[in-house]
Amino acid sequence: MRRQWDISQDAFDRFLAWLDPNREQAGTKYEDIRRRLIRIFACRGCPTPEDLADETINRVIRKMRELADSYEGDQVLYFYGVARNVHLEYVKKPPKQLPAPAPDLPEHKEKEFECLEQCMSVLPAANRELVLEYYREEKHAKIVHRRELAERLGIAVNALRIRAHRIRVGLQGCVENCLQQQMDEMYRGAVH
Repeated sequence: MRRQWDISQDAFDRFLAWLDPNREQAGTKYEDIRRRLIRIFACRGCPTPEDLADETINRVIRKMRELADSYEGDQVLYFYGVARNVHLEYVKKPPKQLPAPAPDLPEHKEKEFECLEQCMSVLPAANRELVLEYYREEKHAKIVHRRELAERLGIAVNALRIRAHRIRVGLQGCVENCLQQQMDEMYRGAVH
């Protein structure tokens, strides 16, 4: 269901202007809407409410050209309608089968950490710093820190979230490949 959409800064700015002409007020409304959407998806038992909330917001942003001129009424209600559709798609889609978790043996954790270090070392320095900063804090401090990080980089918080997600997905794939290679080497060593 999740589509790879690149949201341009121009589209995001148009979206914020639609929420409120005052950029600060628009940012506050955006955060409030995202928080409400996360709560809705969480209450419906979705294991990744943040991803579904972001998907909902991205779909609304993609509709900005039509919405900005024609939509009348409370914007939050439009988000709820889109969220309803996103949830229906989520429910209809069969759950993705996750591989059986690897045993939490100390040597497995050590190999996982080695692979993560190896994958982090091949990342461009800017991406490595961004992902380390993005996942640095917890709870409310995390929200404040991410907002400050986005301001420092001169991008919107949603753009920061998308960048961090893409880096994390790449890292996850790299770590999985590394672990698979280690398993293959162990298997070949055991056979010979």
